[in-house]
Amino acid sequence: MTAQVTAPPQPQKQKPGRLAPLRRLADRPGLLRRLCLATMVGNAVIVLTGVAVRLTGSGLGCPTWPKCTDDSYVNTPEFGIHGYIEFGNRTLTGVLSAVIGATILVTLLQTRRRRAMVLLAGAQFLGVLAQAVIGGITVLTGLNPWTVSAHFLVSMGLIYAAYALWQRSGEGDGPRRYLVPMPLVWLARALATATAAVLVVGTIVTGSGPHSGDKAAARTGLDPETVSQVHADVVFLLLGLTIAAVLALRAAGAPAAVTRAAMVLLVVELAQGLIGFVQYFTHLPVLLVALHVLGACAVWIAALGVLFGVRTRDAR
Repeated sequence: MTAQVTAPPQPQKQKPGRLAPLRRLADRPGLLRRLCLATMVGNAVIVLTGVAVRLTGSGLGCPTWPKCTDDSYVNTPEFGIHGYIEFGNRTLTGVLSAVIGATILVTLLQTRRRRAMVLLAGAQFLGVLAQAVIGGITVLTGLNPWTVSAHFLVSMGLIYAAYALWQRSGEGDGPRRYLVPMPLVWLARALATATAAVLVVGTIVTGSGPHSGDKAAARTGLDPETVSQVHADVVFLLLGLTIAAVLALRAAGAPAAVTRAAMVLLVVELAQGLIGFVQYFTHLPVLLVALHVLGACAVWIAALGVLFGVRTRDAR
């Protein structure tokens, strides 16, 4: 009797899932990195629109929150140009939220999902929520200068997180590897810390001077000349650390990209310092104040370039 040979079962072809087209889109080379860059740029733009609100006296153009007025979520002709400016700033926050949402989706949909990228993108979302709450408190407290300062500083934190997200999108997931000796790593950290201190004291200077965002807004009550002098002292400390970093990186034979990042920081600091001195001695004209805030963002990003430039991560 002949034994019957049974053919082995053929593996069934798996049907592509419904998310397959989205996964292919998320895996497109360079897409995530461009979204990360857009997130960082968007955070900087929000800072600039925020300073436009303050410099035009439009801080209470939408006098309540989360609505613009008691009866409307959008601005009304009753508040004129100030309502349009303040509502425009709120609208751009919605645009930034959409970019962040797209970034989060791409990090989740990629075939090779990276936990660090998901967490960093999620931190952006939480940061925007925090900004919305602080912004609401700022409006409801009549532009209290301390909450205005917090609003700006949280934006700087978001730029830091966005820079970390962008940097990580171009790296692997291996352990952190330093490109310079550890004393220079600590010097880069000192640069970032000093830059953060300059930003903090700068917000106190702003809260003590004019351009409060509304004629009725309170000031800190601190002496503007005194806090301006403290601000200048911290700036000189930062400038000295930056010059030391440039010289030390060259002497240590650091990678050209790291030395170049330190040089960029030095040039941006000198330009920012020049704007700062001119605006102080010309009694804070609106245009120079706006340029100074733009320069603050540029200095912060340049300092982060040095901080993140001294290390890398290889592929696992």
